[in-house]
Amino acid sequence: MKMTSLKMKKKLEERFAHEDWTSTFNRDKDSFRIEWRDSGNGITITLPNVIAKYQTRGEAALDELEDHVVEALRVMNETHELTGKEKQIFPVIRAASFPTETNSGKKLVYTEHTAETRIYYALDLGKSFQLIDEQMLEKEGWTFDRIQEVATFNVRSLPVEMKKDTVYDNDFYFLSTQDGYDASRILNEAMLEQLKGECKGELAISIPHQDVIIFADVQNSEGYDILAQMAMKFFAEGTVPITSLSFLYEDKELEPIFILAQKKPNKNRKDD
Repeated sequence: MKMTSLKMKKKLEERFAHEDWTSTFNRDKDSFRIEWRDSGNGITITLPNVIAKYQTRGEAALDELEDHVVEALRVMNETHELTGKEKQIFPVIRAASFPTETNSGKKLVYTEHTAETRIYYALDLGKSFQLIDEQMLEKEGWTFDRIQEVATFNVRSLPVEMKKDTVYDNDFYFLSTQDGYDASRILNEAMLEQLKGECKGELAISIPHQDVIIFADVQNSEGYDILAQMAMKFFAEGTVPITSLSFLYEDKELEPIFILAQKKPNKNRKDD
């Protein structure tokens, strides 16, 4: 039986029935929102994305979504301080289309990253994290430079354990600890420089969603195609998608591969 937005809406209403929450269905945007009755803070779910995952994984996909939403709603209803929790502050990567302020109008703290991505800052709370807004900084007298410095330092302390796979003479390294900051490791410049130095070919990086980062030692033209296919697959499956594009790392800069691919010569081709 085909799952429709209306059927999914009913499933979500059952899962998020709570005396302190209210839910609404936006037929035009094909979305479902759960929020706290008192504050109006909440989360909006894009139904087509949920339906696609449900058709692939069934109720397990909804179990995962429910855990994520319930924890996020809990965090929204709590007050947290930054001072004394410096080691719990990390950068998080989001798509460039991600909102720059909360639904209640608070401006989030962020840094521009690439044309596809943006860096936000989060206070780690164990099972989840809270994105840091300007009001939190002002309340405690923190500067933007301080939050950026602390987060950048902390991301370097995250463990880096990767699985390697070689396809058509191209080496791919996967990191997925599920700690919420896998994609954030793209900001660990020391690690990128080390990987770049060890590469036989070009270093390409993909951050399709929050919980995975792929490094590729691209040694022939097939490598770019394989990485692009991997990135698209992970992007479609991710709970928090970022970008299906991959980046080439060169001279400490990230550039989308689709721009460079047209310029890149085929090293295996012999001139006529």
